[in-house]
Amino acid sequence: MTALKGKTVKVHYKGTLENGDVFDSSIGRSPLEFTIGAGKMIKGFDDGVTGMKVGDKRTLKLPPEIAYGERKKDLVFSLSKKSLHKGYTPELGDHLQMKTISGEIITAKVLSIQETELTLDANHELAGETLTFEVEMMEIKD
Repeated sequence: MTALKGKTVKVHYKGTLENGDVFDSSIGRSPLEFTIGAGKMIKGFDDGVTGMKVGDKRTLKLPPEIAYGERKKDLVFSLSKKSLHKGYTPELGDHLQMKTISGEIITAKVLSIQETELTLDANHELAGETLTFEVEMMEIKD
């Protein structure tokens, strides 16, 4: 059986950055299960496993445009400390969830803390990165 759009698959993977650092891996855990083409995976990963058969191994090198996108400068912004929940003291690296004017929930990382405001980054942590995945197809469901 071949992994095609609409099929649910299970894969083991190891994701690395261009410098070789591992950012995620399923090794030692259950394989990652998803349906190809369902929109739950980044495009390059979804496309990259298409055509594989159980037991196949493949290396996927994904530039930002088919991974998490390029970093966007407009997703780095300032927020007044007055907007924070009472009693919360921000720390560098904290991840804050907030609602946009349109009602979308976003997560932003605290980059810097000034006296009256914070600088936040709502880019995905892996935006702008070229990612490499070592993938092994473990199962393909009907």
